[in-house]
Amino acid sequence: MKKSYAKRLPEYEQEFELDSKKILAAMKRFKESPKKPTSVALDETTIQELKAIAATQGIPYQVLIRVFILDGLDRLKKAA
Repeated sequence: MKKSYAKRLPEYEQEFELDSKKILAAMKRFKESPKKPTSVALDETTIQELKAIAATQGIPYQVLIRVFILDGLDRLKKAA
């Protein structure tokens, strides 16, 4: 079976802007509720890409990762 990667999709190359409401919600969750530290192993290239995207959005890259995770969870819940 051939592997498919998101980076190969044409949508990946398009400019995008994150929803400021989602960013604020992710930051609010961080401040208001206790967090449990987790570890995710990412290659250096992915980390640099996340940091670059976060910089263009003006947010810390950890918040960007949290936004991506929360958005993914919302999409999975809606699809179920």
